[in-house]
Amino acid sequence: MQRPLSLLFGVVVLVASGVGACSDSDTIVPPPPVQVGGGRCVPPPRSTDATIKVTPAFGGQKLSAPIELIAGPGNRFYALEQKGLVRVLDAAGSPATTALDISAKITSGGEAGLLGIAFDPKFADDGFVYLDFTAPVAQPKKGVVFQSVIARFHSNDGGLTIDPASEKRILVVDQPFANHNGGHIAFGPDGFLYISLGDGGSGGDPMRNGQNKDVLLGKVLRIDPRGGDPYAIPPSNPFAAGGGRPEIFAYGLRNTWKFSFDTVSGELWAGDVGQNKYEEVDRIVLGGNYGWNTREGKHCFAADTCATEGFIDGLVEYDHSEGVSITGGYVYRGTKIPGLFGKFVYGDFGSGRIWAVEKTGPDSFAPMLLAQTELKISTFGQAPDGELFVADYGTGVIHAIEPAGTSVTPTGLAVSLAETGCLDPKDATKPPPGLVGYTVNSPLWSDGATKDRWLYLPEGTTIGVMPDGDFDLPPGSTAVKTFSIGGKKIETRLFVRYPDAMWAGYSYEWNDDQTDATLLEAGKTKPLPGGTTWTFPSRAECFACHTSVAGFTLGLETRQLDRDEGGVNQLDRFAPVLDKPVVANALAPLRAGGAAGASDEERARGYLHANCSICHREGYGAGAATIDLRIDTPFAATKTCNAAPQGGDLGVSGSKIVAPGDPSKSTLALRMRALDQNRMPPLATHVVDETGVSAIESWIRGLPPACP
Repeated sequence: MQRPLSLLFGVVVLVASGVGACSDSDTIVPPPPVQVGGGRCVPPPRSTDATIKVTPAFGGQKLSAPIELIAGPGNRFYALEQKGLVRVLDAAGSPATTALDISAKITSGGEAGLLGIAFDPKFADDGFVYLDFTAPVAQPKKGVVFQSVIARFHSNDGGLTIDPASEKRILVVDQPFANHNGGHIAFGPDGFLYISLGDGGSGGDPMRNGQNKDVLLGKVLRIDPRGGDPYAIPPSNPFAAGGGRPEIFAYGLRNTWKFSFDTVSGELWAGDVGQNKYEEVDRIVLGGNYGWNTREGKHCFAADTCATEGFIDGLVEYDHSEGVSITGGYVYRGTKIPGLFGKFVYGDFGSGRIWAVEKTGPDSFAPMLLAQTELKISTFGQAPDGELFVADYGTGVIHAIEPAGTSVTPTGLAVSLAETGCLDPKDATKPPPGLVGYTVNSPLWSDGATKDRWLYLPEGTTIGVMPDGDFDLPPGSTAVKTFSIGGKKIETRLFVRYPDAMWAGYSYEWNDDQTDATLLEAGKTKPLPGGTTWTFPSRAECFACHTSVAGFTLGLETRQLDRDEGGVNQLDRFAPVLDKPVVANALAPLRAGGAAGASDEERARGYLHANCSICHREGYGAGAATIDLRIDTPFAATKTCNAAPQGGDLGVSGSKIVAPGDPSKSTLALRMRALDQNRMPPLATHVVDETGVSAIESWIRGLPPACP
């Protein structure tokens, strides 16, 4: 929807910053204070042609890392907090209560924790509740980091509470790595318990578990927990009579993250998380082989050609320009959104997008985009009436999926950067006249590109300052950043907060004569002189770095802006448009990887905060990592020192995330030097930041052997 022009006049503040070391010797003319008024920046109008919207449910209360939501007895809903709590919710929004706390006995963080819950179909008679969680190994085993446990518990009061002393372990599976644990459990229409287990972790399924029918990893299992002790095997299981583990229902799966049964057809739908390229929706059938790790989605994995016979392809897939980690949902059987009836709804943890699978022919299906949200979609939930919910892992709020109302398709899309007014319309290579420049203390690494940044604020607005120093831009703001290599502009990105407070990102590619840039509809890779490449992120990929927990905008925080420009501190310049006073040095300014006069610790921790903590922080759950790299987190609390790497050792025996004194055994540094699937940061960088990595390595060499 096109915004009223009255919202489009404000100030644009230029950010001119290098990448790597920030020079303290730059000559900068003292700029005037930031003021609202006099600028113009009109980003592309965002499509409101969405089928659904999400609105806070259950009173909008915040849970801690919700990872599962199911309807249960007594018209209640049960949410799992990853750290080990079963929480009870009601639709009226009463404060959540705790039915069970097993946090002291489980392993949690990253992809581990309390992951699944299922009530016995005869719960009203037997009071049995089944949980799926990861737990420490009682007796340490070589090559086992923890175990996946399916356990039965008992409730004595109809589900208000669950007796922790009633635990009976039904199935225990050794896990060789800390990621790809699956973890969803549910009873099917046949009364049997279905269990998803990932391929065991690391990357690329190095143990070939997906295709190994003699192991349980990389499978969907089916057992009868009421037919034997500890369980019986359904006689129709594909390997019940031999040829593989009898518990297996389907195999060739990488990491099935949520599955569900259609309440009408009984069909089993699932989302299977991909490796580096493709996410897929599967309809799981008895004995089905879904191809991993020979195939990723409908494509050969790590090979130009591969076998295809005997594999079942996903019904739909999407590549990593649309999202990075699928979350399976439910077939919609509600009444609020008639056009969605009978369609499988799913989402993406990284991009916040929500789709449905639409049948386009007798045997053909296509994805239908329903909404672009800012949620970190960890799970969906379905009410008994068929309506759907979706959980935001970042904020902890459960949302209801509602009809979007009247939809509007945008017109007048600004395909030219010059048309936006975010640059001088008389010379699109320059910002509008009268704008003032500023720099950040520790720039994000972007393959050696230099960056010009500026910010548009609507008239009459102020910037909120969060307790951690992050700037909270008002609706209607636009952050602009231009990347240049060798003095030639490559890309300009607009990161927009629309009047409804939702965010969107856009990339513009500069033409060869440097006169203007054109809006890209999708991500793109472009060869550069010297044999390097430049990656333009897709609109979905913007949210891989611009996370909600990091405040969406990355350089706009007091630690980054607290520096002098020509004798004027930038925080003083921003003071007129901040909602509260900000004192210089109240939060220690960041130091770049090559900052002169800084200690090894200041350079390293500043670099990690700017480049890595946007995902690696408490409460975010970035992949297998449980580390917290924010600069205000004491080193002892970062969970890095002599900690075993949960995402694989990169082939270095005895490696740790940080091995004090030895960067060659520290995966924190090794991943920064990697240029394959192990690379960190993982998106849109193809060149090692020698200055930044050297700062990390120097810091590690100076660490004392004993962890604090």
